[in-house]
Amino acid sequence: MEPDLRTPSRRELFAGFFSIGLTGFGGVLPQAHRMMVLRRRWLSEADFAVMLGLGQVLPGPNIVNVAVAVGSRFHGVGGAAAAIAGLLLAPMVIVLLLASFYGHYRQLPLVQNVLHGLASAAAGLIAAMGLRLLARIERKLWCGLVAALTFCALGIWQLPLLWALLLLAPVAIGLAWRDRPKEGA
Repeated sequence: MEPDLRTPSRRELFAGFFSIGLTGFGGVLPQAHRMMVLRRRWLSEADFAVMLGLGQVLPGPNIVNVAVAVGSRFHGVGGAAAAIAGLLLAPMVIVLLLASFYGHYRQLPLVQNVLHGLASAAAGLIAAMGLRLLARIERKLWCGLVAALTFCALGIWQLPLLWALLLLAPVAIGLAWRDRPKEGA
C-alpha cells in the first residue's frame, strides 16, 4: 500500500459508500472513484482500476462488486457488509419513494425530460472517469487492440455482452499472461 493512503474503519466504509449511494443516480462509479481515490485516499488509481476490473468481470452490479472487494480488503466480511449496507440503504429508500411518485406523474413531459437529462449526465460522468483512468494506466498496444475489438463487438457488430466476454476475455487474459513480468528478470 502506498504511504499516503489510509485504511478506513467499518464506520467510514459505511459512510463513504452511503454518500455514493445517496448522490450517485444512474452511474455511481465516477462518484466511487472520486470518494475512494481522490478525496479519502483509500485506494491508489491502480488499485481502483484493479477493483473496477474485478467488479466488471464478476456477476452482478459493478459498484456492488467493488464495494464487496473494497470492504473485504480492509475489514473482511464485516467490511464488505458495511460497504454494501451503506451503498444500498439510501437508494433503496429513494427508489421506493420515487416509484410511487412516478406511477402518478410519468405521463408529464417535464418528468420525461428530467429522466433524459439524468441519463445524459450519467453518460458524461462515466466517460470522464474512463478518460481519467486512461490517462493513468500503463499503455500497451495489445490493450488498445482488445479495447478496439470490444468496442467493435458491442458497439458496431451488436454482439450480446456474454458472447463478447466469452470471445474476448480469453484473448485479453492470454495477452496479459504473455506480457507479465518474468520472475528473476
